[in-house]
Amino acid sequence: MTFTRAAYKFLLLLLTAIIIIGGYILLRYEYKITDDIPFAQEVVLIVMGTLMTVLITALLLNKQTEVELKKEQSLRYMELKSELYMDIIQDLEQVLARAELTERDLLHLEFFSHRLAIAASPSVLDEYSRFVTAISASVSDLALNDDESDDISRALARLTVHMREDLIGQGDRERSIDPQQLSSRILSNADKAISKF
Repeated sequence: MTFTRAAYKFLLLLLTAIIIIGGYILLRYEYKITDDIPFAQEVVLIVMGTLMTVLITALLLNKQTEVELKKEQSLRYMELKSELYMDIIQDLEQVLARAELTERDLLHLEFFSHRLAIAASPSVLDEYSRFVTAISASVSDLALNDDESDDISRALARLTVHMREDLIGQGDRERSIDPQQLSSRILSNADKAISKF
């Protein structure tokens, strides 16, 4: 018989409640029977207070540890995503800067989807798939002309928008940054960069 996490927590909560209630009844009984012994009630009260303090401290520390572990896990996950996205952008920059692509370059770009599958959001995976499709269609002759380069640059800008949303989208929403306006600004910057070359 296996316990689910919820069943385990419920069992732990039930046992804790039984121990607390039982301990309270026992200490209450001892408090009443020590009425005739000098300072005995004070000792029972000290024990009661100490046990309650230890219990509350243990519960608070347990919750704090759980919160810190989740925070640490989330931070590591974000670092992994950031590194992965930056690696992809750098690799794409190196591959596209040569103005010609080999079959090996295309295969390399397709294999990046496996690395992305580890940490990327579904929207980034979808957009990367569209990006690779755009590159594959654009470079059937394995050489990049200006129009193909422009299409790839726009596709990369759209991919960047999705990566940013995945990494800091929540922060943008908290700072009331409009995602549509941000997206259009990134795409506009890509168009400006294209027009310069």
